[in-house]
Amino acid sequence: MDKLLIEKVTRLIVDQLIEKKTAQSITDSRNEKEINELERKNISELKENSSIETEFVSDELIEIRKKTPARVGVGRSGPRPLTNSWLKFRYDHAAAVDAVSGEVPDTFLERLQLFSVTTKAVDKDTYIRRPDYGRRLSEEGKELIKSRCIKKPQVQIIISDGLSSNAILENVEDVYLSLQQSLVNKGIMIGTPFFIKRGRVAVMDDVGEILEPEVVVLLIGERPGLVSAESLSAYLCYKPRIGTIEADRMVVSNIHKGGIPPVEAGAYLGTLIEKILNYKASGISLVQKEL
Repeated sequence: MDKLLIEKVTRLIVDQLIEKKTAQSITDSRNEKEINELERKNISELKENSSIETEFVSDELIEIRKKTPARVGVGRSGPRPLTNSWLKFRYDHAAAVDAVSGEVPDTFLERLQLFSVTTKAVDKDTYIRRPDYGRRLSEEGKELIKSRCIKKPQVQIIISDGLSSNAILENVEDVYLSLQQSLVNKGIMIGTPFFIKRGRVAVMDDVGEILEPEVVVLLIGERPGLVSAESLSAYLCYKPRIGTIEADRMVVSNIHKGGIPPVEAGAYLGTLIEKILNYKASGISLVQKEL
């Protein structure tokens, strides 16, 4: 065979291979974009509170589902849940697990000018297994609080990740700044705010013993559920000390974008604190005095 002919055939084959590979690359790129778009759409749909999509859904059920984010009438296929319902459950469960296991980064605390202390729970596993450890400050934490905080303020604000780091990252900045502004406007003296890692609600009693404020406000991540993994609670107590009973605490819960708006919650907390200071009581005692 002629040498020139061989070279011509070889070039033709190579050109065809290159053209085929380029076309395949373009197709793959398009497919990848379509897949990514489909994934984004599916995730968006999973976040919606949708479940049964069928002509047999009653008007009454539709009205009920409009009033609650709970899994009402999600339907089934034989003994199994519908695919969309099951995938949304898995998505929400994963978000809840991430909220419990996550950490609040130091950069976030630095932005709010908060120093950090720890409880006796040295890690997440201990925190989950030993709730009592989360109710008491570490010895190092106590010493740091004593050295850096104002003694006997009217209001001491503390923040803790609790059972949801996501609640802190998503909501606490708005609540905290709104609360500060509300207290300043009312002429109420604020102590030195700080952050407690792996804290439980009763850790406010330890803070009360050390700093002796009139009111302690604890902003803490709530236990995540399958509706929201970023819900924040605010606990308030008048002169908390070791041995304070739960009836003396007050709580404003469900603070997040789907519940009480964070900025609104901060302003409301300021009004509630003013009332606690005026009556010198909180919890059931405050309710009785108001009557």
